[in-house]
Amino acid sequence: MHDAFTTDASGALPLYLFSTDSWGARGDVLPPRVEAHAAALGFKGEPGQIVKVVGEDGGLDGVLFGLGDGRDALAVARLSGALTDGSFAVEKAPASYPMSQIAAGWADGAYRFQKYLAETSSPPRLVVPQDEADELSREAEAIRILRDMVNTPAADMGPAAIQGEISQMAEAFGASLSVVTGDALLDENYPMVHAVGRAAEAAPRIMELSWGEENHPELAIVGKGVAFDSGGLNIKPGDGMRIMKKDMGGAAHAVALARLVMGANLPVRLKLYVPAVENAISGDAFRPGDVLSSRKGLTVEIDNTDAEGRLILGDALARACESEPDLVIDFATLTGAARVALGPDLAPFYTDDEAVAAGIEEGSNATGDPVWRMPLWAPYLKDLKSPIADIVNSGGRMAGSITAALFLKEFVDTTRWVHLDVWAWRKGRYGRPQGGAACGLRAVWAMVEQRYAG
Repeated sequence: MHDAFTTDASGALPLYLFSTDSWGARGDVLPPRVEAHAAALGFKGEPGQIVKVVGEDGGLDGVLFGLGDGRDALAVARLSGALTDGSFAVEKAPASYPMSQIAAGWADGAYRFQKYLAETSSPPRLVVPQDEADELSREAEAIRILRDMVNTPAADMGPAAIQGEISQMAEAFGASLSVVTGDALLDENYPMVHAVGRAAEAAPRIMELSWGEENHPELAIVGKGVAFDSGGLNIKPGDGMRIMKKDMGGAAHAVALARLVMGANLPVRLKLYVPAVENAISGDAFRPGDVLSSRKGLTVEIDNTDAEGRLILGDALARACESEPDLVIDFATLTGAARVALGPDLAPFYTDDEAVAAGIEEGSNATGDPVWRMPLWAPYLKDLKSPIADIVNSGGRMAGSITAALFLKEFVDTTRWVHLDVWAWRKGRYGRPQGGAACGLRAVWAMVEQRYAG
């Protein structure tokens, strides 16, 4: 059970959740003391409003919380983020605001990254229904692991530590794991993974996890694992480098999705591919103007060493397609252009598969996890032409997220592929500090679960 949930309602304090509409139509549904507190403090169900009801003994006797228009699926994060240790049970909530969203928001706000703190605290616990507890807990735990991985500094979440996380997951779920490391990447035909990571003290590697029955449809998940991105010889400015510990956020999303698939025991043959490197600077660093070979056989001219994530993904995607999977999903903290286009909250996704696109959009609507489909606009492929190689790795500033997706598409041999250009980060929100966040994960998981579990 996730530590922010419980199924034991004994001693739990009541929660009253209202949108502005449901508050206006509430009728005579609240205990008199709760109604009196709400009136005295001007509660109207506005977003983020919290009224703590004091009992006759002076202790907390219940909490009112405002959902606003009820469209923010994680709104309850502000409530759990403001409460201390204790158990709470939902007494009233709008019918349009399901327990899945209440629980997702609660776990989001209850999250604390306490690995480096001398003093730690326990989260408040939400009472969840017994018949939903396992599913809600699996999702919350997968997202907690994702956020912990992203929040951990690169000194403690380098390529070897990413491998350690995947190794622990493989052991927990009875999966097999193979790893190719260092110069063996050249022998095993992962030349771009090797080129990007060879300058770092920590050896580059690619991990391949396998799980499930071989006669089931194959689901391939790929995640960008750049443990830290200096920009390479096209070095980033200091402010651009400050949070580059999060550049393995695609790998963290891929790990989280793999955990959800295995935890739900979906009838799939799961393959997880994570290339993990540090884009460092040394005398052995790859350079602007270099031409790299690739697993696909395409040659790539390097225009910018700070466009390195697509290189390691190119080799990993080519490997993923070799077994002709039913579906390929990749997550990557790939471009700043995605944030310029859609901001911090919307996760853009790219696919030519209409059924996959519809499934993700349906999943987004069901979970409240915001995503936005972007075009694989073929005419922009001309911006990736090289005079001396098959392709160049950067198309410049215009349409940067689109050209990055088009670059990846050159290494994919199936139309059943979707790419998510995620931020894996969040500015301070819901009263919590900035840090790692799941972006598009719940929408994609809803699509995957519907596709394979029916």
